[in-house]
Amino acid sequence: MGEEGGGRGCGTTRELQKLKQQAMEYYRENDVPRRLEELLNSTFYLQPADVYGHLANCFAELAMPPTISKVVGKSVLDGLGLPTLQVEVFCTIQNLPKSVCCVTIPTHFDVCENALPELADAEAAERSLAVSAAVQWVNESITEEVRGLAPSKQAEVDGVLRTFFANKVQEDKERKELEKIQEDSAGTVPPPEILPPPPPPTKKRAQKPGKKDSPIEKPVIPPEPAEPVLCGSMAIGAVSLAVAKTSAILGSIPLYLHIASLKHSQEQSAPLTMPLLMASVVSCGKSSPGKLNLMKEVICIPHPGLTTKQGVEMVLEIQKQINKILELPPPPKPENKKGLNGNKRGQQPVTGKMSHLGCLTINCDTIEQPLLLIQGVCANLELQLGINLHLAINCAGHELMDYSKGKYEVLTGTYKNAAEMVDLYVELISKYPSIIALIDPLRKEDSEQWDGISHALGSKCYIIAGTASKSISKLLELENISTPSAHGLIIKHTNQTTMSDLVEITNLIDKALTYGNCFCTIQSRRNFSCRQEAHHRPWKYRRRVL
Repeated sequence: MGEEGGGRGCGTTRELQKLKQQAMEYYRENDVPRRLEELLNSTFYLQPADVYGHLANCFAELAMPPTISKVVGKSVLDGLGLPTLQVEVFCTIQNLPKSVCCVTIPTHFDVCENALPELADAEAAERSLAVSAAVQWVNESITEEVRGLAPSKQAEVDGVLRTFFANKVQEDKERKELEKIQEDSAGTVPPPEILPPPPPPTKKRAQKPGKKDSPIEKPVIPPEPAEPVLCGSMAIGAVSLAVAKTSAILGSIPLYLHIASLKHSQEQSAPLTMPLLMASVVSCGKSSPGKLNLMKEVICIPHPGLTTKQGVEMVLEIQKQINKILELPPPPKPENKKGLNGNKRGQQPVTGKMSHLGCLTINCDTIEQPLLLIQGVCANLELQLGINLHLAINCAGHELMDYSKGKYEVLTGTYKNAAEMVDLYVELISKYPSIIALIDPLRKEDSEQWDGISHALGSKCYIIAGTASKSISKLLELENISTPSAHGLIIKHTNQTTMSDLVEITNLIDKALTYGNCFCTIQSRRNFSCRQEAHHRPWKYRRRVL
């Protein structure tokens, strides 16, 4: 019995010695003894009141950097009550999984307020399918792809996302090819359609002497097919943005500074320029109740010499004044002169409702009416258009085209071809020089007229391509940002666009600036328009009774 007991004791001792040896090697590999000695010595000399709090802070600094443990996607409702994607990022921080942040990315679908019920239902179903696919991508595949990566390594994360998206594109292509082969093998080839014979040519009437031939208009170029959007692709952009925000939160810096550091590779970045404050105040687009279709958004741009707070206060006061005018009863019919609200005798009163753009959709029947409305408000507030305040117009030219007539419907029943649209804008800017920007004045297919309007108004107004521009992915693929001919582009972070793509597109714009492209014009002219030091004083409320 004694020998057996002694044997067990020796075995236990050997096991303990082995464990001690393993522990010593483990702690030595992680440099624990030396760090503990330094930490305890420094704590003794400092003698903090909260010893364990001091030790906790020191150990936190020695902890491994956070890594992504999982990302979670779910469908949420946006500000309009429409489904969209939300992504939440969890990181392993000091051996514990913690939720760091969540972001919501908008879908690429346009909001059509007056769409036909069947079209609205079809788009709602497509939107729901896109969001559901994105949620599935995030929860089933992307979370495995990015697990263990550090949020601070944005380029590495975006590289993984790009590879994942490329594989999805290839899978979708193969699936479509397989479906086409199955359809061809299962179905019979339909007989060729027999077209009816063309009608006999009509005889032209004899032209009266002295009458000139009417100019022959060029056929309207059909719209370019929409860029294909892979269902679920918004998951890529949402996860990329969420990782960037996670890194910014963990680094205790604002997101915009973190993005700037991505562009400048941790080097000393150039001074950041505050973007101009722009706020939509009224909408008179295609979905508005009046006859006017041309102005989807009338945008106010306070003078850049004002602070952001002062600019916001100015815009809010303008909106308050517009609301007051809308609440006023219509002027009596005998009045024949234009009032400050732009009404004419026989016109319907200006009434409005809030649109999904966050501004009032008002009832206007002429192009001048919304501009006269804002002129009257500025006169009441003692603001000078063109000095204290400038305007921009989002024309949404692609929404104005009536393809059955091949012309733009600027007013209900009033149509103009592309060349006439250029003349309209030239006349509008000459009459209202406070308009310093036109967004999407034409369809992107009317490239000749884009060149014409840029040449005619290039020294007076910025011509900006929003919907007329291509997506960021396409711009990076083509490495060309000069189509259509415009002073600037509106780029959107959506679908498969990553934060690295945003950095690349800004580098492409910087390259265009270096070679003296039209993008440098918008900066130099904007600086010139702001060199009115007399009007850099803070704006104050100066009210005058109408």
